[in-house]
Amino acid sequence: MKIIMLGAPGAGKGTQAKMIAEKYGIPHISTGDIFRANIKNGTELGMKAKSFMDKGELVPDELTVSMLLDRVGKPDCKDGYVLDGFPRTIPQAEELDKALSGRNEEIDFAVDVDVPDENIVKRMSGRRACLKCGATYHMEHIPPRKEGVCDSCGSELVLRDDDKAETVQKRLQVYHEQTQPLIEFYTRKGILKTVDGTQDMKDVFGAIVGILG
Repeated sequence: MKIIMLGAPGAGKGTQAKMIAEKYGIPHISTGDIFRANIKNGTELGMKAKSFMDKGELVPDELTVSMLLDRVGKPDCKDGYVLDGFPRTIPQAEELDKALSGRNEEIDFAVDVDVPDENIVKRMSGRRACLKCGATYHMEHIPPRKEGVCDSCGSELVLRDDDKAETVQKRLQVYHEQTQPLIEFYTRKGILKTVDGTQDMKDVFGAIVGILG
């Protein structure tokens, strides 16, 4: 079972991808992890990617897909995988389709965790992080015992720049321009499934399991 997770930043698709991977015994693959592993291991693809990243340039789609194919060709992917964070654009999706069809393979499901923008802004601007031990909280859903103080180490909790409303809105704008067209792309292919991401995390997962079977 080969699955692509779609959804805006903060929609919770990464959390759902991990839960899917655990339930079905398939790897959760994020492009960030692939990049880090290839660079750390000094692979040829990793070194090529690093040369772009060192110059502050985007890694070309072809190279990203090559690294992805290398990863999904590993024995632990024989029963499938969950892709999280790729593809992000139509050209990447087309490149991936082309590469998979060369192996007589295809994506089975594209699951869109759908959350309205205003919910995401509220959700993310409620996050607080401890920069010392890495613990994370949410003022509404997982508040610390004492406001502004980390339960684990007693350090001050902060609102990260990434979670500030204006940053979140910029990220959402990029998502709508670049990534949302994938919804139409996978709808045309007949594999898009949409779940209501505003529900409780367990209910979202239940809906996904209902789709995947």
